[in-house]
Amino acid sequence: MKKIFFITSLFIFSISFSQSASVRIGYIDMEYILEKAPDYAEAKIQLEQKASKWKQDIELKKNEIKKLKETLATERVLLTKELIEEREEEISFQEKELFDYQEKRFGSRGDLIIQKSILVKPIQDQVFTAIQDIAEQKRYDFILDKSSDLTILFADKRHDISDQVVRAIMRSEKREQLSKKEQKAQEAKEAKEDLQDKNPVLAERQKILDEKKAAREKLMEERKAAREKIIEDRKKAALEKRKKLEAEKNGTVIEKETSEGEK
Repeated sequence: MKKIFFITSLFIFSISFSQSASVRIGYIDMEYILEKAPDYAEAKIQLEQKASKWKQDIELKKNEIKKLKETLATERVLLTKELIEEREEEISFQEKELFDYQEKRFGSRGDLIIQKSILVKPIQDQVFTAIQDIAEQKRYDFILDKSSDLTILFADKRHDISDQVVRAIMRSEKREQLSKKEQKAQEAKEAKEDLQDKNPVLAERQKILDEKKAAREKLMEERKAAREKIIEDRKKAALEKRKKLEAEKNGTVIEKETSEGEK
């Protein structure tokens, strides 16, 4: 209901507001951004390692319960009613323990969700800061999250600012490691990227130029490698020829000395 109310309110507000001014609405894909964030990969690995250990514990417990059930099935005919009930109670107790452990680790309020929240929060804070900066600089009225529960029936790619957010996070981390001179060069590069974001035609033109440049550089590298191979092959051929000549010369000298000795 909250989601429907929000969408309806946003739609009504957009229509009414558009009478006097244009409304800028952008969107992000939080999952995409997190996958691109450098710190997220490490946090994700840590979480997966913990989850893997918990799954192993669960499998061990399941195997123990399975063995208890198999043993009871085998020995049931030899046991008294009291002993059977005692064994069944033990199995029920173990199963409840297993269920509780699964809920504790993987439930809707379990350790996995809590740990994920703790590990991801600093990265999400970076993302939200970047979103706020972009929204203020480029005057967005709304920025939605495509990967959330909010249903977006259609979204034009040109309104997707996910890559801009990723770049903003990367830039922040790079600046801390650059000298003043490098920072100026980085700022010029960033200004160029921001200009391309505003002008899709310019961005497409730049993309074509970059692709052509990459193709030229690849061709030059291939030609350079081919030249180096030819030179190397010639060197090898010359070396082999020299060795052959020396071998022939040495063989001739030995032959002369042998024939003189016989005389």
